[in-house]
Amino acid sequence: MAQVKVSPRFKKLCNEFSAILGGTEHEITKGPVCFVSRNRVIRASILGRRTTSPLVRYQLFSFESLNSSGKALCLGETALFQSQVNRLLSNLRKNGIKVTAVHNHWLFENPRLMYVHWESIDDPIAFARKTKESIKFLG
Repeated sequence: MAQVKVSPRFKKLCNEFSAILGGTEHEITKGPVCFVSRNRVIRASILGRRTTSPLVRYQLFSFESLNSSGKALCLGETALFQSQVNRLLSNLRKNGIKVTAVHNHWLFENPRLMYVHWESIDDPIAFARKTKESIKFLG
């Protein structure tokens, strides 16, 4: 992928955002968008077959549209077990983050997996800390 030209401030902010969230990978894409990913350890099967696909066990985070006051559009998504959904929703809301979707991606998976999406206009570092606090129980 071609290098995206961004300010040193944005690069530093993206690196810190990723470090707080424990990102296994991060990149800056056109926009600029700071995109961070990590994978959870989830033991699951789909259609009776064991899966370790990143499509099943990911966590994704980003920020973009950073304004002069340091606020950005911040987004997050995670895979989790159905039994963990209510706790995550409560944690995110307690931290002032809007939950925008709760849904499944797969059929005939075991155990039941769900995916939660959230958003906020916030300082990216504050959002990363709130998100980290909200998801820490997921392991």
